[in-house]
Amino acid sequence: MKKRFVMGVLLALLLLISSVLGGQERLEPTYTSPEYVNLLIAIANEELGYTEKSDGSTKYGAWYGDAKAEWCAEFLCWCVNEVDSRYGTNLLKNKYPLYGATNIGLNWFLQEGRYVSRTGTVNGWGSQWFIESQENIGLNEYIPQPGDWAFFSYTPSGDTTHVAMVEQVVNRQDGIYIQVFEGNNPDKVQKALYSLSDWRILGYGTVFDVADIAMRKGNEGNKVRALQNKLVALNLLSNGSISGKFDASTEDSIKHFQMNNQLPVTGIADKETQLLLNTKLNTDMSEENTFWTVESGL
Repeated sequence: MKKRFVMGVLLALLLLISSVLGGQERLEPTYTSPEYVNLLIAIANEELGYTEKSDGSTKYGAWYGDAKAEWCAEFLCWCVNEVDSRYGTNLLKNKYPLYGATNIGLNWFLQEGRYVSRTGTVNGWGSQWFIESQENIGLNEYIPQPGDWAFFSYTPSGDTTHVAMVEQVVNRQDGIYIQVFEGNNPDKVQKALYSLSDWRILGYGTVFDVADIAMRKGNEGNKVRALQNKLVALNLLSNGSISGKFDASTEDSIKHFQMNNQLPVTGIADKETQLLLNTKLNTDMSEENTFWTVESGL
């Protein structure tokens, strides 16, 4: 009887815990987290409960140079700097941005080529698709990874007004949620849950390069530079034109390629254009590689 009673109590506790957590189950990340992400999450955990002072000042703002700043970005950047300071890494300005103003963080990831929009389309650029599967990214289809930064907008302008760092993703009875570390919401460092489909989420600055994106005149960044390198390799662009800026010469090269391959001549490096560029480039490289067979005795 006593054993049965204890088992009943344990079962009741498990059911209670399950109810409190909303029956949530942690989703395993698609990719193995780099060690620096584990270190970053550990440091963010250390800061849980830190609360701004009565005058609105924080140590994160003071570290950045403005003690009374709105400090959600400053908190994340401070955590990255702590990893660098403690473990000799070089993450700040390389893997993560250093910033404290609207839109700068999102745009930094976008230019680095590591940004995924929640809707699968980036304003001023175009649609996105997964690199591995080449499937278009649909609404709410990207599952963020630990260490990704989630950018939010609470205004009709679409400007970023908040940023948080993903710790994990959980599957609950009412849908998929991201669990994040965040500061300045409203006055402390805390964990929070947001639905994967939350309309306020603009997208994610990602740890891994998981998505390609349509590009057009005026775009800048590593994806543009990679595109220009491919155009140079196919003799469609001069080597001196590699700038990381999608300029008139890049647009003309894309139009020339599209015209020669029976694609709509738009000058926009959309998915169809980029995939065909990759195919042509891989074919050319295969044809240029000569394999010599060494015969015995020669």
